[in-house]
Amino acid sequence: MAEPYDCIIIGGGPAGLGAALYASRDRFKTLVLEKFYPGGQINTTDRIENYPAFDKISGPDLIEKMVNQATQFDAEIKTSTEVIGLKSHDNGMLQVDTEDEMFTARAVILAPGSAYRNLDVPGEEEFRNAGAGVSYCGTCDAPFFKDRKVVTVGGGNTAVEDTLHLTKFASEVVMVHRRQEFRAARVLVEELMAKVNEANSNLNLQLDSVVTAIEGQGKVERAIVKNVKTDQETTIDCDGVFVFVGMVPNTEFVKGFVDLSEHGYIKCDPAYLRTKVPGVFVAGDCRVGAAMQLVTAVADGVNAVMWMKQYFRDPSWWNEGIKDELAPGGW
Repeated sequence: MAEPYDCIIIGGGPAGLGAALYASRDRFKTLVLEKFYPGGQINTTDRIENYPAFDKISGPDLIEKMVNQATQFDAEIKTSTEVIGLKSHDNGMLQVDTEDEMFTARAVILAPGSAYRNLDVPGEEEFRNAGAGVSYCGTCDAPFFKDRKVVTVGGGNTAVEDTLHLTKFASEVVMVHRRQEFRAARVLVEELMAKVNEANSNLNLQLDSVVTAIEGQGKVERAIVKNVKTDQETTIDCDGVFVFVGMVPNTEFVKGFVDLSEHGYIKCDPAYLRTKVPGVFVAGDCRVGAAMQLVTAVADGVNAVMWMKQYFRDPSWWNEGIKDELAPGGW
């Protein structure tokens, strides 16, 4: 069995790497276990303009810098290592099982992230980055489609919010939704319909419809849309397709170990990012209430480490309520 770690971080995306930097820089023996390779979703982003201190940087380049910074402080990163389960021992140590090895640590930070739910239609994977035209984040990528025509897909809160955001940049937005009714909150739907009904509005709805294909040469040029009631297909010429049909948290491996929401997100206390299991924190897009942004994922990782230090100082703190005097500045 390997020597125990102070901190094991499960997931090598922005949240996990943010945690790894802070934990290793505080001289905690730190291990990051990543199922594939560092970066996660952000590796598919070719241009980031909303991360502080960088006017423009690609996802892979940013992750390379984050990995190098964390490893400079001796954080250990194991790639192609899938975690299959966790256990909590009576002595307070935590066990992390992979397919090939078993590790132990004083604390674990869960940062496996989430994956965008796909349409699974021809062309989606081919054009899957903002540069080619398929995006999953209107907040991130709207500026890249200034004065262009885009199609959005979905009917929930994120779909409505990001579609409205896109109307501030795109010359025209066509929102495709498979039903007449929206799942989004009523106040958002009211805002959406107000925008649709504006004079000279740049937002149009195509309801009872689904996107069946995304086509183009090297980049998105059109979306094929089918009416689910009539089976009639139409072609919408466009420069981009935004897919807002939900997220799938990568949390199957912790089912039964920590509490999950009905949609699979990890439940935690939002101030300290504690789960129900002492010593187990959560950070990033896999948790309930996550903002699903790069910068907030990194911040979650940092916060988790800050509160991990409080747990190391006083394990009984785990069962205490939220207190102002425990703010990091008061230590």
